[in-house]
Amino acid sequence: MCTARSRPYVILNAAMTLDGKIATIARDSRISSRKDVARVHRLRTKVDAILVGINTVLVDDPLLTARYSDGKNPARVIVDSRARIKLVSKIMSSCDSVPKIIATTEKASRSKLKKIKSYGAVPLILGKSKVDLAKLLAILNDSGIKKLLVEGGAEINWSMLSQRFVDEVMVTIAPRIVGGRNAVTLVEGKGFARISKGIKLKLSKATKSGNEVVLFYKVV
Repeated sequence: MCTARSRPYVILNAAMTLDGKIATIARDSRISSRKDVARVHRLRTKVDAILVGINTVLVDDPLLTARYSDGKNPARVIVDSRARIKLVSKIMSSCDSVPKIIATTEKASRSKLKKIKSYGAVPLILGKSKVDLAKLLAILNDSGIKKLLVEGGAEINWSMLSQRFVDEVMVTIAPRIVGGRNAVTLVEGKGFARISKGIKLKLSKATKSGNEVVLFYKVV
């Protein structure tokens, strides 16, 4: 287990519809209002790095910068067990201006890793077929990343929460209901069999902006 002393302080931030979806059946994830996007960008300036899973990158092609707020851009960490990231993507095209780490495994193609490195990104092989998140967090901590923002997707959210690597959870609830049994929920993965085994949270703050509500929790 990665201890508090060997990992960064971790904040999980997400936006979801009232029915708990972070993306529709068509993988549309444009949920937050402009005001909430600005809030997230301000939050990004206060952390050392952002961590996302490869599915988020492949579907959304995000830039993951703080361009809508004054302040520094955090480093970007992509959990990508098979190095599937597209070389022609917003993240890869901005490696020179914003540092990026690809956390991958022995399943990744060596030729692809060479190409990733040539773009200025830093590939880290951390496991045989699944990225060892504890090792990744320890490396990030040792490299000076003391505060980490997790921005999904649902599988990464599960992995980080289920391994007890999250300290805070911030969730924006948008005034929408989209439904869909195959739509993406806030946290997926294997899941807990019993409610009593679930991640326990303590509400620390709640704010209202228009018809949106932002809930701030501490993990206990």
